[in-house]
Amino acid sequence: MAEQWYSSCLVITFFLLFTLTISRLEQVPTPPLPLLPLPTYSQLKWQQRELIMFLHFGVNTFTDSEWGTGRESPAIFNPARLDANQWVKTAADAGISLVILTAKHHDGFCLWPSKYTDHSVEGSPWKSGRGDVVQELVTAAKTRGGVDVGLYLSPWDRHDRRYGDEVAYNQYYLAQLQELLRRYGSVEEIWFDGNKGPNAPNMSYYFSDWFSMVKELQSSINIFSDAGPDVRWVGDEQGFAGSTSWSTINRSSLTIGSASIEGYLNTGDPAGTDWLPPECDVSIRNGWFWHKSESPKKLSQLLEIYYNSVGRNCVLLLNVPPNTTGLISETDIQRLREFRGAIDTIFSSNLAEKCFIKVSSQRGGKGGGFGPENVLDSDHLWTYWAPKDGDKGEHWIEFMGRGSDKGLRFNVIRIQEAIGLGQRIKKHEIYVDGKRVANGTTVGYKRLHRLEGGVVHGQIVKIRIEKSRGLPLISSIGLHFDPYWHPSGKLL
Repeated sequence: MAEQWYSSCLVITFFLLFTLTISRLEQVPTPPLPLLPLPTYSQLKWQQRELIMFLHFGVNTFTDSEWGTGRESPAIFNPARLDANQWVKTAADAGISLVILTAKHHDGFCLWPSKYTDHSVEGSPWKSGRGDVVQELVTAAKTRGGVDVGLYLSPWDRHDRRYGDEVAYNQYYLAQLQELLRRYGSVEEIWFDGNKGPNAPNMSYYFSDWFSMVKELQSSINIFSDAGPDVRWVGDEQGFAGSTSWSTINRSSLTIGSASIEGYLNTGDPAGTDWLPPECDVSIRNGWFWHKSESPKKLSQLLEIYYNSVGRNCVLLLNVPPNTTGLISETDIQRLREFRGAIDTIFSSNLAEKCFIKVSSQRGGKGGGFGPENVLDSDHLWTYWAPKDGDKGEHWIEFMGRGSDKGLRFNVIRIQEAIGLGQRIKKHEIYVDGKRVANGTTVGYKRLHRLEGGVVHGQIVKIRIEKSRGLPLISSIGLHFDPYWHPSGKLL
């Protein structure tokens, strides 16, 4: 009897423990369902770069032109002091982790010794015809570490006689594409455009074939073009995204090289079926290639571009062209240092970290893993504040200063969404002590509000989500002070 009683107790105890464990597991709140479409791993990695670099370099550098004719002699290309290590160091010092080189521009001159043409570095006096700019960049990036390489191969080729013969030229282009993607190791982004002059022969590019070949050779690469498939053009070359900026769009509505779609590219589409985030390309100078007569943009201009690109859910592709010696000019390097220093100064301190936080509701309740404390950690993708399911009321998050008489003093507000589960926010407003100081539509990976009224002082900052696709998921919030922002023309 004693043994039977003991066995029964063990069974009952085990059953109660098992039931309790199952009950506790059922009570652990799960993440909300994603809202399609979603970014790929490569797209998320690209988005987090925020700032990347273009290197426009070639025969145009030596002819003081933007578009070459294709009739330039390779003999003019002779960058006697070319140092790709300097390019990579310049990028790394500016906090840039991806550099895209113009392996071939519209003039058709190749910065690598392509076996399919004699219009390349092989015909130049640089290194007695044995040089390879692409290889030098790849080697420098690999040696330093932390900087990846991308390539631009212009579809429009003003030199090659096959251009205009649709089949022959597409075969030629694919052959060069294979050379680049097989010879030089991992390429993180490859750049395509549909740009060509009005008098260029009328012919079609086999973009579908090219894209398929790219993915076959390097499956993790991001392909940039007007129509993606991984990254889209923002629709201008000023570095400005639309004030509404969706990462989603309908690729079926896009045609590479069509000017009629620039507005659609600029804003994206909340009902878009494809995740195709925008990239803002702009040069640090007026031109894309180096010109002795030009100087870099002012710091205030670069910051304006930053707020309207990175601050509007984009990645900023900033062109920094090497000069005729093969080096990035010291004036450009100095401006990049100032630019990176300004960004670090503005965003190194977050006043929100010193505040009490309240929210309209919280998924899973207190301690459920989706609380407002997540908007202050270092993970801007996978930890986030989520309102509770079924909450039909207003969604808001509020920051209150911790009893300081001076209150909070800032002029920049940063909001980030957990885009790994889809882009959601359609409309939001920001209040300080009950007064609206900013409003906007989309947020995406990052939205920066540089306050038009200048510095504000207050005790309570409230961010209200007015409209969203499903529940809003906010991964990070910052209250920052920008000492370079002077809307009134006076020092702050």
